[in-house]
Amino acid sequence: MNSLIKKIDEMIEERSLLKHPFYEMWSDGKLSLDSLAGYSKEYFQLVKAVPSFMTPIIQQAPDYFVNELVENQQEESSHIKLWTKFAGDLGISEDEIEKYQGLDKTRQAVTMLSSLMGTYEGGACAMYAFEKEIPKISQIKLDGLVEFYGISSEEATQYFKLHTEADIRHVAAWRKILEKSSQNPDELIQTADISISAQNLLLDSCYEAYC
Repeated sequence: MNSLIKKIDEMIEERSLLKHPFYEMWSDGKLSLDSLAGYSKEYFQLVKAVPSFMTPIIQQAPDYFVNELVENQQEESSHIKLWTKFAGDLGISEDEIEKYQGLDKTRQAVTMLSSLMGTYEGGACAMYAFEKEIPKISQIKLDGLVEFYGISSEEATQYFKLHTEADIRHVAAWRKILEKSSQNPDELIQTADISISAQNLLLDSCYEAYC
């Protein structure tokens, strides 16, 4: 394995979101439905931002790679509606979630991630660090929703089911970019670190406000 990717994978594992108290409570069945509803509003700020994260990366991508990245971006755009279905199952209307702007730390987390997308390789690195764990996290969330929170309808769970698979493909695309990267590895490691910090900050926002 490429030494840069190995290092980033180690960082992701060391600071895994699954070790965050909010996700630990989720997988232990200790969140209230109100906590999940609050989370659905905060995380939506990230879900709806992901397609725009990808735009500057695509604009700088070599021609041979543009189509794959555009397809991934379109897939992410189609998932926004699925998240609103999950929130709807928790009592958050589509109108409410679309008007909601997020708590301060949530907005800060999304801004941090967005700020990493300015270069092709840097953006790919930030997205790799963001999406690498999502398939595993999505499965654990899904298991918790069914086992502890009585949320099992196709509509409410489809977002998570799709993300157990879709992000495996997306991560493979980001990995291809990193494998060919000529950028300073230390800079990319710093980018990955900020990406991981931003993701944890969003969960801090949820934990502090809703737990």
